[in-house]
Amino acid sequence: MTKPLREFGVRNLLVRADADVRIGTGHVMRCLALTQAWQNAGGQVIFASACLAPGLEARLAEEHVDRQTISAQLGTEDDARETIALARRLEVASVVLDGYHFCGRYQQAIKQAGLCLLVIDDCRHAEHYWADLVLNQNLHAAESMYRQREPNTRLLLGTRFALLRREFWKWRGWKRATPALARKVLVTLGGSDPDNVTGKVIQALQQVSIEGLQAIVVAGASNPHRAELEAAVAEGGAAIRLRATVKNMSALMAWADVAIAAGGTTSWERALMGLPSLVVILADNQRDVAHASEQVGIGWNLGPHQQLSVPVMAATLQRLLQDPEARARMAQRGTELVDGLGAARVVGELLNLDVCLRPVAPEDCRLIWEWVNESAVRATSFAPETISWERHQEWFAAKLNDPACAFFIALNGTGVPIGQVRGDVEGNVAIVSVSVDPRFRGSGYGTQLIRKGSERLFERANVDRIHAFIRQGNEASHRAFEKAGYREVEVTVVRGYPANLLELRK
Repeated sequence: MTKPLREFGVRNLLVRADADVRIGTGHVMRCLALTQAWQNAGGQVIFASACLAPGLEARLAEEHVDRQTISAQLGTEDDARETIALARRLEVASVVLDGYHFCGRYQQAIKQAGLCLLVIDDCRHAEHYWADLVLNQNLHAAESMYRQREPNTRLLLGTRFALLRREFWKWRGWKRATPALARKVLVTLGGSDPDNVTGKVIQALQQVSIEGLQAIVVAGASNPHRAELEAAVAEGGAAIRLRATVKNMSALMAWADVAIAAGGTTSWERALMGLPSLVVILADNQRDVAHASEQVGIGWNLGPHQQLSVPVMAATLQRLLQDPEARARMAQRGTELVDGLGAARVVGELLNLDVCLRPVAPEDCRLIWEWVNESAVRATSFAPETISWERHQEWFAAKLNDPACAFFIALNGTGVPIGQVRGDVEGNVAIVSVSVDPRFRGSGYGTQLIRKGSERLFERANVDRIHAFIRQGNEASHRAFEKAGYREVEVTVVRGYPANLLELRK
């Protein structure tokens, strides 16, 4: 069984996010997905919030998440100072910011405090990005949105990084049935819905003339119109049920044939579940998601709620309920776009931020010998036989004294060795070799070791290219090098084994 990451020195993660009627609950809910993935890897999470709906406080408590209160005004210098002080007190190495009030100056303060930083974004809200990682999980995300960023800021763009909560993980690969006539409708318009668009949707449901129509309407934790919605449902003629503070949204999405939903964070949940949708724009920051959803074929965009009439909504819903081919296309396209692994990928990227390199020292000899003799390493090596201790000592001493060899140990944020990277210089080319401690494989460290080792080689050695020879069949290593920017240039043979030569240019 895999040991929890905290046994290897992984520190706490601090999430700074807020939720109220004005802000909505989407920022906190997608950070909850990231929290669950971090916990799944063995870590602990602290939430820092200036405002948080009571229902969300209870939800975080159920998830065993510690909640800390920020007393300063949102997004101010005092807010940043409080967050930094909290991170230091809790010995946090990495901070996550999710909210449009976290401007460039706020990010800069976090970075100047020596903290690793992930910023979750939707619409390029900051004038400059100082974060180590910027995550935009939306279909419209593009590198051109973030030209104003630091040179070392890395972008995690698109639905490959969509943050889905634990309840959705078990539905990966699930296939939705498409009835000829759909009768089950799910309505979910966010956690707050201050303009009570949900009430308008209930009116539209009552105008749909399909026998046996059923609807479940979800009122979020911060919805201020609960009494009005209860009255509307009680007076309606359709079979409509009102649900509040839902904890099994994935099950409701599996039950439904069609959803009427906001263009927010639930878009990627619906995509994974293959749930055909009518998308309503509740706020300006949902416009791009709604437009892109229709463009890629996972939903029909109903437009801004202010311009949407009840009869048009009812007619469009009836048309979709009666169109099995359109619903089948939406379902298939959704599962193609979102695979449910986004939160795990983001956790891997966060873990990588703590990696640093130090030169190999004589006392590292035995550790490296143990690494190179590990069975999986030998199986993918061009010299698969076990290496004796005496032979390794001779080789290690020669490498330490070789001016053409750059040899490093990789450490995580608390100084635990997690792997090694070595570059042997031949003219203007360096040949790189990388290995990861078996305990840490599968956490994304390999790519980060390759990336950081390559940067160090370009800095320290007079080379303009780095080559990596990978034995064919070693797909994990091949993927790690490609993610680090290497490109395959030829197929060759090394010591009698077919190999792929990958190259990175300065």
